[in-house]
Amino acid sequence: MHKFINSTNFLAIVACLLWATPFAAIKIGLQYTTPLNFAGVRFFISGLLIMPFIPQFRVKIKNLKKPHIIIILKIAILQTTLLYGLFYTGVNYLPGALGAMLIGAQPLFASVMAHILMKNDKMTWNKVGVVILGFIGVCIISLGRADFVLTSTIPIGVAILVLNNIVGSTGNVIVARDGKDIPPRVLSSLSMLIGGAALMLVSIPLESPDWSVKPTEYYVSLAWLSAVSATSITIWFGLLGRKGVKVSNLNVWKFIIPIFGAIFSWLLLPNESPDTVSIIGMGVIVISLYLLNSINRRAAAKG
Repeated sequence: MHKFINSTNFLAIVACLLWATPFAAIKIGLQYTTPLNFAGVRFFISGLLIMPFIPQFRVKIKNLKKPHIIIILKIAILQTTLLYGLFYTGVNYLPGALGAMLIGAQPLFASVMAHILMKNDKMTWNKVGVVILGFIGVCIISLGRADFVLTSTIPIGVAILVLNNIVGSTGNVIVARDGKDIPPRVLSSLSMLIGGAALMLVSIPLESPDWSVKPTEYYVSLAWLSAVSATSITIWFGLLGRKGVKVSNLNVWKFIIPIFGAIFSWLLLPNESPDTVSIIGMGVIVISLYLLNSINRRAAAKG
């Protein structure tokens, strides 16, 4: 049982399950503050939450060398400041369906960036087919659950979210390639502290956020989002640092995020219910993940 719980596939599913839960909490929080400020506070708190769970924290901080600090700064800027700054900016320019599809394309970008930047993570035609199939599933779910309205801001939003995917994928590669010598909890804690602080500073001239006391529901949503980020990102960084785990393979699991998101909507929202289009999209994603695991098992058998 312990082996199953500690397996890469199980932990990847747990991280994706957690990432599928924040949407309602984000909507609640954004009623009372600005996007960049909210994201900054969220990730700064996430970094703080991880610290008590780092054994011998002070010793591990003292053991960090200059190359480690540079890597942490890179990941903080890429995976927190730029990633979420671009995300919150880009989605404001796009209709829901198109934004969801572009965000859902992240595994495709991760495969391309891993192919370019890593020697041991090259794309094959089989893997290309699996990733494209998974993305088709995301598109089916997105188009089935939101209206698409053509607007003049679409090119701007598309460019921003494409850049967002490149930034996030590059950050994943850096964690996997360069961050193996840094304990995952230290890496996630410090990167979110630094990245969150940078987002808050950037929000001051750009958004002039309101720092007054907010209603209780704001703090409840902030607490949930911070806990989700602290847990899921620590899990993900740990998986990226595992021997034999490839960035491209791991990121394909993110295709299940819209599945969990749809299920949560059906369970929690009174006006949401299962529909044929979404179920077809989910089936396509499940098939893509099954094929990926079959490819990986065959590769492991040959290796």
